[in-house]
Amino acid sequence: MNIMKFAALGAVALTIGLAGCSQTPQQQRATTGAALGGAGGALVGQAIGRDTKSTLIGAGAGALLGAVVATSGGPQPGDRQMCRYQAPDGRVYVAECDDRYYRGQY
Repeated sequence: MNIMKFAALGAVALTIGLAGCSQTPQQQRATTGAALGGAGGALVGQAIGRDTKSTLIGAGAGALLGAVVATSGGPQPGDRQMCRYQAPDGRVYVAECDDRYYRGQY
């Protein structure tokens, strides 16, 4: 059983390490959600079934559910943010952010 614990800890550590390598915020949320969901699902599966099969089924289901939940709540690709601007006469107004905001050149 010690080998299974080390293998599970290694898989979780590898997943968390790879979570930072994702390229977009949505991919980062999905990877983090899958890692947390998989760990939680493995714990629940082990608590319910008390065998390896239940642990693996719980980890898989938790990873899938974690990824889906993590990506469903955040901003979707193509969503535009609103920015506050100040006109030359001092008025402050809200409008859709221009491309400089998305390129980090604001």
